Amino acid sequence: MTLKRLSLYDRVADEIAGRVIRRYSTSFGLASRLLEPRVRQHVENIYALVRVADEIVDGGVAEAGLDAAAAGRYLDEFEADTEQAMRTGYSTNLVVHAFARTARETGFGEELTKPFFHSMRMDLTDTEHDQDSFDTYVYGSAEVVGLMCLRAFLQDHPVSDEQNERMVRGARALGAAFQKVNFLRDLAADVETLGRSYFPGIRVDQFTEQEKHRLLDDIDDDLRVSAAVIPELPAGSRRAVALAQSLFQELGERIRRTPAETLIRARISVPTAVKARLLAEAAAGRTPRPPKRARATAIGASA
Repeated sequence: MTLKRLSLYDRVADEIAGRVIRRYSTSFGLASRLLEPRVRQHVENIYALVRVADEIVDGGVAEAGLDAAAAGRYLDEFEADTEQAMRTGYSTNLVVHAFARTARETGFGEELTKPFFHSMRMDLTDTEHDQDSFDTYVYGSAEVVGLMCLRAFLQDHPVSDEQNERMVRGARALGAAFQKVNFLRDLAADVETLGRSYFPGIRVDQFTEQEKHRLLDDIDDDLRVSAAVIPELPAGSRRAVALAQSLFQELGERIRRTPAETLIRARISVPTAVKARLLAEAAAGRTPRPPKRARATAIGASA
């Protein structure tokens, strides 16, 4: 009886996690359709926990009338619950329960969750970044999420140490590219709504075309690294990752064509028809070409 009840609880937790990704992210929800079922569930479980943590630090707690100190306490409790669930395999929080099952089954733990929660905590205290804090933030908020997903992709798919090293670099690069594209798209909103400026040395009121292209060149470097390893991924994950890469490459290209002065006033997105085309191409097995532009330029360097 106990096992049957736990099995039902597991299924309900998975269902809740799947609903989170479909309601919060059309791009990730679209890409997840191309994952084989077991991998799809793991990715949904990972995304759901990440999304709830984002809500804690990105305004959900504030809109409930609570201050930053309260948000910090909620985040601490959420992290503690996550760590305990990864050890025991159970949580009364359905999202945490689903995430912990994925962590235990795919073989990751606090080596990835601690950097993630550290970056989330930075959002409650840091309003600007230098290069070191920016790199730390991007690693914890995005690159480790890519590494969590990679563990799900490689479950039951042994690879050599050399191949794993390449895939780790690719997963980190793709996660970093996703985060940086979102920062660039939401440049003004992050400052005006959340009071945060992520890119070192960038001021919204003085944002230039040269700065925009420099940031996009850095993103393209990341996308070139991630594109190179997509063909090595297991078949059950490859098409979904290819679609995610294509969607963010397309978004970056649209941002590049958008004047800097327009970018800080309007949120750029990929039209539904273009998403459908990219979905069809990925479903047919087409791997996206690396971005044409790529210039090794550090984000923190002078423009």
